[in-house]
Amino acid sequence: MATSTQFPDDFRCPISLEIMSDPVILSSGHTFDRSSIQRWVDSGHRTCPITKLPISDPVALIPNHALRSLISNYTLVSFPKPLSYPDPQSLIQTLVASSSSNLDSKLNSLDQLSRLSKRDSAIRRKLTESGAVSAVLNCVNSDDESGGLQEKALHLLLNLSLDDDNKVGLVAEGVVGKVVSALRRGAGDSRAVAATVLTSLAVVEVNKATIGAYPDAILGLISLLWGGNGRERKEAATALYTLCSFPDNRVRAVENRAVPILIQNANSGLERAVEVLGLLAKCKEGRQEMIKFGGLLDVLIKFLKNGSSRAVQYALLTISLLCNYSERMRVLAVREGVFEISIGLLEDDNEKVRRNANSLIQVLQGKRLSL
Repeated sequence: MATSTQFPDDFRCPISLEIMSDPVILSSGHTFDRSSIQRWVDSGHRTCPITKLPISDPVALIPNHALRSLISNYTLVSFPKPLSYPDPQSLIQTLVASSSSNLDSKLNSLDQLSRLSKRDSAIRRKLTESGAVSAVLNCVNSDDESGGLQEKALHLLLNLSLDDDNKVGLVAEGVVGKVVSALRRGAGDSRAVAATVLTSLAVVEVNKATIGAYPDAILGLISLLWGGNGRERKEAATALYTLCSFPDNRVRAVENRAVPILIQNANSGLERAVEVLGLLAKCKEGRQEMIKFGGLLDVLIKFLKNGSSRAVQYALLTISLLCNYSERMRVLAVREGVFEISIGLLEDDNEKVRRNANSLIQVLQGKRLSL
């Protein structure tokens, strides 16, 4: 019978490092043992333990039947020799070698380093300490027309940014400038991955200010939100949401015309756009811009009726802040039936929805919120 040490690493839960007995898939796409991820969620976390990015609310745990079957049947399969892994140091050396290294070698090294670093913090630490980051950044800045080298380099940067200790160091090494450049002029999936890298880096509070102040960072995300495909717009909105938890970045976003573009995306069904609007409504500049758009209330009401709990929460917040700021908006909201909708939401299962609904009811009754 195979011992646990003979099992492939993919059979181990990333949290407990034990062989999974009931593997489930999180909305981030990563698989965990049910008991481990349930403890993570029950302790109040609403991010993926691996990517540190937000997960669905309510949290959905989808059974990974295929992996469970593989683990269950593993002892029936005989492997002639243990799995071998490439030497990370040789892969790193390929990247830091002169620019004469051929494209295929660099693509292969980036690909393998990305796989190795995805779950191995020791390899991530080795990469950041070996001077490989500057070589990875050169690949991000590559003139490879296919965009393959750039995209793989961005995926590797994303993996390196999984450790909070690395996030500030990566920004100090000049990652933001290269990523913003890829955000605006990347090929293939590079623009979407670049937006995800910014989201990951901005999880650390000090980086929010640094990234927001960087020329074209917020403008680049707004441009992607305007002209990108579905995945790019979602990743751009997520990055904006993370950055705009820092107050100064809300003003920057408004100044770069984020409001009308967010309203357009919300009207197209992008729930993350509603969440960003909720943050921008916390600043006076955001509220002033939003009340210029007559159709905004209709868009928000649509989410109150049919959105997820998180979208409903932020739609309520946005309407509350706008009605608290503008008497005209308050009158319009009452006329459009927002008061009755809010009364119904007082019975919602989500505590934040109930709380925001109660606040909006008070505002619609003429009470003032203290901002």
